[in-house]
Amino acid sequence: MRAAARWTRAHLRAHRPAAVLIVLATAGITISLLLATALFAYATDPWQRVFTQSSGAHVWIHTKAGAPAGSLAALDEVRAASGPFPTVRATAGLQPGGARATLELRGTSRLPATAAPQVVAGRWLDGRADAGATRGIVLDTSVAHAIWAKPGDSLALSGFTAPLRVVGIADSAEVPFRAGETPGVGWVLPRTLAASGAGQDQHGRTIGLRLGNPADTDYVVQRAVTRLGADQITDVSTWRQARADAAGDNSLLARLLGLFGLGALFAAALAVGGAISSRIRGHLRDISVLKAIGFTPGQVVRMFLALHLGFALLGVTLGALVTQFLGPLAPGRIGEATAVWRQLPEHTWLPLAICGGVVAFIGSATCLTAWRAGRVPPVPVARAAAATAGRPSALTRRALGLKIPPALVLGWRGAFHRPLRSSAAVARLAVPLLLITIALGAWTTVDRFTARPESVGLAAALTARSDTLDDPAVRQLLAGKSQLTAYPGAEVQALVPGQTGTITLRGLGTLARPYPFAVAEGRAVRGPDEAVAGQGLLELLDAHVGDWVRMTVAGRPHVLHIVGRSIETADAGRVISTTLDTLRDGDTATPTPQPPRPDFYNLVLRHGTDPAAVRDALTEASGGRLEVRQVPNPAEQLATVRAVAAGLIAVLTLIGLAELATTVGTAVRDRGRDLLALRAVGLTPRQITAVIVSATAFVTLAAALAGTVLGVLASRWLIDLQGDASGWGTGIAQRPALGVLALVIALAVTVSAAASALPAARAARRRLADSASAVR
Repeated sequence: MRAAARWTRAHLRAHRPAAVLIVLATAGITISLLLATALFAYATDPWQRVFTQSSGAHVWIHTKAGAPAGSLAALDEVRAASGPFPTVRATAGLQPGGARATLELRGTSRLPATAAPQVVAGRWLDGRADAGATRGIVLDTSVAHAIWAKPGDSLALSGFTAPLRVVGIADSAEVPFRAGETPGVGWVLPRTLAASGAGQDQHGRTIGLRLGNPADTDYVVQRAVTRLGADQITDVSTWRQARADAAGDNSLLARLLGLFGLGALFAAALAVGGAISSRIRGHLRDISVLKAIGFTPGQVVRMFLALHLGFALLGVTLGALVTQFLGPLAPGRIGEATAVWRQLPEHTWLPLAICGGVVAFIGSATCLTAWRAGRVPPVPVARAAAATAGRPSALTRRALGLKIPPALVLGWRGAFHRPLRSSAAVARLAVPLLLITIALGAWTTVDRFTARPESVGLAAALTARSDTLDDPAVRQLLAGKSQLTAYPGAEVQALVPGQTGTITLRGLGTLARPYPFAVAEGRAVRGPDEAVAGQGLLELLDAHVGDWVRMTVAGRPHVLHIVGRSIETADAGRVISTTLDTLRDGDTATPTPQPPRPDFYNLVLRHGTDPAAVRDALTEASGGRLEVRQVPNPAEQLATVRAVAAGLIAVLTLIGLAELATTVGTAVRDRGRDLLALRAVGLTPRQITAVIVSATAFVTLAAALAGTVLGVLASRWLIDLQGDASGWGTGIAQRPALGVLALVIALAVTVSAAASALPAARAARRRLADSASAVR
């Protein structure tokens, strides 16, 4: 033990810079993984983020107006309460018209300390600023999106003589608005609420309870019912319901980012393992000396294992401490994500799991390489000169005969003269480049949803319908807008064969003017009784393009011929679309001579037209009697991918740099043993430097080409696989532009050449004696 300790101290003194670099590299990778995990949690769990930031309530109890809801705050399990708030139910809609929604108005004079809404646009209520004729209201984000409200809009509410002005939009951790199911939430001042003329049956009270133990939710609800009486409670919602709704909206993003996180972890593991292997290979001569003075193979293995595990523990501890104390101080999303992540439940165990995983991998990699170190013979084996400086191959001689610069020829030979070791280096460096290419593919696909929505089944940007205008008036109004094309449409719920489930049967366009569906397989609708179906419907019915399918609408059968597969992002792809003529013909026994009346119109805008401007113009031209709504785009849900992809690319770049440092060190060490041979054949120090730099650049170029090519293929396969699993169908993936891929390759090669230039120059100017005693 004393001898091992003395050797370890001597090793650290002799290789202090290398030891510091190993510790810093391990710390950097640990910091990268922890920050990446924090960013993933921040992006993929917005409900948990809002719940944590707002000190959200675990239970919301809605009661009648006369119930003593405030007494629930005294329950033993309750740690804090929000309210009780007086409430009024009202129907709200934008002025002068537009979409309408049911609201639960809550009267509050100040921002609650518990379950505090997080203002994301505009401001919170102000008693002095909102004291005029047009009083203010803050809307929950979900209902604001449903009625397309924004700060500054006027909101007409049933029971109020004057409109309310939207002064803010806020996030809350409650169950979101669902039309016909869950009312939205709006916050107003108490005097505004008192001005409501709603009937007594529309008044109530609401209180939010934050519990000491979230598992007590059901028990607290039972106690509330016992205390107030079942007849006094009108509704109950819990944090589990709200989280389930939020998880359904973000499952696609969570799976995508989870895949990226696992890939980053794998890339980091490969980088650390390669660094350790290279480090031990560089000290084989020292190991031979240890064997010669009496160390057993087991002692050598344990010594190297303890040394590198010590480096790993020190680096992981340093990285964890830096992330813990300095992470929340970082600017922008990283600091905010780290601060929020520290308050999430998984933060108690996930950092320990990540740090333990890094140490476990380093230990595994060190065991393998230390075992190889234990097998090193005690007598150093001289390196055969022919291995590197012997007779050149025919290809090398032919390249030199073509007047190719010797530095490039010898650099190529130095990079790949050991195929197994070179392939391992290329593979380790290609993994982060492959993942970067996949991230760029995801980014490009999201941009495709935004820039070319018609190619992913979102040809229409707006829908228009009216309950007060007749169809000729609506068609005349839409025909007056040259920047749009209106396609009549209708939707019904149909029962599939066996009556075990429902699907959406949609009629869009007419035979004379067919709707521009995004057809990924087969062809578009051209005749009667023809239809295109989404991937989700084809899987539900076990059908294929070319099949005839039968479905029932209100007891009437519809038999349609599926002639194509369309990309459908709505209803998990369980949609079958035909023309409005075909849909209406199936509703009656005999066809009607008049054009069928549609339920709505899909508006396809000319490229570059602003949907909001067209919506406002149509609403104004109709005097508020035409309801125009924007078609939801999944890109809004996936917009976070851009920010997280940028963070992921930064993390993978750091991992790639760590692997590049290993590659540079290996190239410098290997070529350093050949300095005498290279000088003997007449190469100058500058040419020797060029040999080392070009060897590193060739390895990086091979890794970059392999990583980008495989990344493009993997990106398309993974995105189409996800599209198929979500019911959207394949055909939504978009590969990165060739210019972007070329830029990635050029940057990788340039960085590798720049990183190896200084170490190569130092090695080329080193004064060496005979190196025949060097060992492999």
